[in-house]
Amino acid sequence: MKTIFQIFCLILLQLSAQGQIHKDYPASNYPDRVILGWQGNPTASQSVNWRTDSTVNKAVGAISEADPSPDLEKKATLISATTERVAIDGKTVLYHSVHFNNLKPATKYNYRVGDGTHWTEWFQFTTAQDHPAPFSFLYFGDAQNDIRSLWSRAIRGAYSKLPTASLLIHAGDLINNSNVDWQWAEWFGAGSWINGMVPTLAVPGNHEYFKDEQGKVQVSKHWRPSFVMPENGPKGFSETAYYFDYQGTRFIGLNSQLALLDTAAMITQANWLVQTLSRNPNRWTVIMHHHPIYSTAKGRDNSEWRVRMEPIYKKYHVDLVLQGHDHTYGRGLNMPLGKSRKHPDGPIYVVSVSGPKMYDIGLQDWMDRAASNTQLYQTVTIDGDKLTYQSYTVTGEKYDSFELLKASNGQNTLNDQAPVLSPEKLELPEEYQKKYTPEQLNEYRNRFQEYKARKQAKK
Repeated sequence: MKTIFQIFCLILLQLSAQGQIHKDYPASNYPDRVILGWQGNPTASQSVNWRTDSTVNKAVGAISEADPSPDLEKKATLISATTERVAIDGKTVLYHSVHFNNLKPATKYNYRVGDGTHWTEWFQFTTAQDHPAPFSFLYFGDAQNDIRSLWSRAIRGAYSKLPTASLLIHAGDLINNSNVDWQWAEWFGAGSWINGMVPTLAVPGNHEYFKDEQGKVQVSKHWRPSFVMPENGPKGFSETAYYFDYQGTRFIGLNSQLALLDTAAMITQANWLVQTLSRNPNRWTVIMHHHPIYSTAKGRDNSEWRVRMEPIYKKYHVDLVLQGHDHTYGRGLNMPLGKSRKHPDGPIYVVSVSGPKMYDIGLQDWMDRAASNTQLYQTVTIDGDKLTYQSYTVTGEKYDSFELLKASNGQNTLNDQAPVLSPEKLELPEEYQKKYTPEQLNEYRNRFQEYKARKQAKK
């Protein structure tokens, strides 16, 4: 016969296995959650953010040009950081940001951060070149759930696939509950030292938002303290909408969550986007936001967002739009069936998911490649007049691939390489197979057959 204590322990184990009990991740006087970002010119600056407990009374960064000798401390310059006190769950922690300026282009640097006594390890980063040049980046859809246990293999696999990546793009819903600290701890823990080596550009999703005591919608208390991102967006969208130029490519982050909650917020961003694109000197343009212009999930449609934004994307020749939210994978473009997709008249749209939460896929007309119940990450390389996109499963299988070749007049030619890859993964997630009625399962099978027939017609 089990004792009360034994029964209690069994309950704890069951709850833990179900993800309902989570370890606290307290701050200390040692820096943690170190992450690179930018607020200035990437050819001459680099910013770093980190967290400590409230006992720390000094925050500095140490930096020197990279040196294979171990004499880094002697050669390093100390730069004072700014500090912000943040109260979450009744606990006060400190977030620190240091901005390394007056750096040399295309130069590798060593840095560490701390209080002068308690330091991180020495990290390395490389500044951007001061002219258009080849580079690559990684793109992730929603992480959101089971971040430590299952999403970690996405970011670590991606870095292993492309360790030369110049930046990381996250298309929102990094976590599931906006102000729950252990989820942010898992997100930072999954990326670990990668975040300290490769700068991050992220946009918020709906799960980064909450309603305050007055009922006003606010971005997570963690968002702005945790990241250092450009502050050149429209007024009222600090570090949630912005643009950033890197070696001949303009990256633009938009806040689709506020846009879908408030038409005025959508109009403000649309007007700002027109100004930002009309003064864009770069050869390539990549936009990222959370909610898709064209959805992959059944029963979802962000029509107001699409009607407002897609004409702008087309007018100003946006090349690639990276999105999340729908917990499935889709890649394609908006062109009528039967018309050649070789020369897109608008951007290539991608919706992807890197975490384990999965939805029923819609298999829509715009999609040229789709996936269900599959964790993925993406690599993008831009080299002169060629953009190369590849999507991989978290087990390392190449799942999708295409090239865009840009002519001197700006017209793109699409070289779709997906047809020679393995068949699409379109099985329903197990939870949907269990809960769907026979009629719903039959409807999905019919949808699948219609999708295959449409794809055949596109060839």
